[in-house]
Amino acid sequence: MKGKAEKIILVTNDDGVTAPGIKALIEAVRPLGKVVVVAPDSPQSGKGHAITIGVPLRLDPVDIFEGIEAWQCSGTPVDCVKLARDKILHGLPDLCVSGINHGANHSINVIYSGTMSAAMEAAIEGVPSVGFSYLDYSFEADFSLCKEVAHSVAKQMLETNLPGGTLFNVNIPIVAAADFKGVKVCRQADAKYVETFDERRDPRGKKYYWLTGEFTNRDNGDDTDVWALANQYASLVPVQFDLTDYKMKKELEKVWK
Repeated sequence: MKGKAEKIILVTNDDGVTAPGIKALIEAVRPLGKVVVVAPDSPQSGKGHAITIGVPLRLDPVDIFEGIEAWQCSGTPVDCVKLARDKILHGLPDLCVSGINHGANHSINVIYSGTMSAAMEAAIEGVPSVGFSYLDYSFEADFSLCKEVAHSVAKQMLETNLPGGTLFNVNIPIVAAADFKGVKVCRQADAKYVETFDERRDPRGKKYYWLTGEFTNRDNGDDTDVWALANQYASLVPVQFDLTDYKMKKELEKVWK
């Protein structure tokens, strides 16, 4: 009797192929199937769903993860997924995992996140996909708990008959393993950064700007990703890439001709 084919798992990120977070993610999902890595050759945080169209893309093999086929790409996280499908896998993987991002991608951050956009690109192709982020921004962060969460979520995704386009956004709090309460399915909080630009001058007197801001949570719900993370849960938010406002659509259909 012929055994089941080994699952193909595409691993990518936006912090770059040498970031500690992607190494942790590879270790987390390696027992679940054949892992192939295609990730940016340099940090691409905040790139969102950008693609490269004005310059050629480079794709080079890297030997940095023992026993794992890995490639670095000169483009964005979304470019990585597109090239992986067309030039490396010559088809679609069974699962795409992105991360583990160094820093939060909860609430409105999902719009800007290269981590989530890479996963979203795979989901657009019908591949069950998930982005993982850890609230610790340090490259010296301990990813032990993150690896447990990533392994558990990825395993359940592979073992569940998920509909095409399934996309999860998972954020993991900074918490001791003994105090961790588990994964909580949430909605995206109504929260954002109140932003400003710090204006400075260079040695020649010309102005330049640094984006700064303060995170503001306007949502008092106890079912949000921000609430879950503040209460020692990892948050899991099902995300969709259909941006249609269906409630507004119904209202407009009543009055607009």
